[in-house]
Amino acid sequence: MKVEKQIKTEEEWKKELTAEEYTVMRDKGTERPFAGKYYKNEAKGTYKCAACGHPVFSSETKYDSGTGWPSFYDQLKDDSVKKEIDTTHGMTRTEVNCSNCGSHLGHLFDDGPSPTEKRYCINSIALKFKEK
Repeated sequence: MKVEKQIKTEEEWKKELTAEEYTVMRDKGTERPFAGKYYKNEAKGTYKCAACGHPVFSSETKYDSGTGWPSFYDQLKDDSVKKEIDTTHGMTRTEVNCSNCGSHLGHLFDDGPSPTEKRYCINSIALKFKEK
């Protein structure tokens, strides 16, 4: 299922998202660790961007990183997410955004498991889960 590309103003996003969703997904905030609804989810299915419904991760690549956020060792498809350099908070990280609507999902680190050695550390609030 193809999701229509989402281009909205910040005012439109403010009307559609809850205050917490807006803080994380549009202002690039972070939810508290171990508090999100998906960090312990073990069901099989697809994780989608909570803002636009674009498929971004599969349960097949989800693992428990011990960090308190849902973690994945790969994105669903090569073009599921967009990566950008993030130099906030006195460090350099790779930010992970939805490739469809540009919403902030989380960050990517090079300390994950095989086969990719990547850890996509994603905010639960930035995801919707569609069980198989």
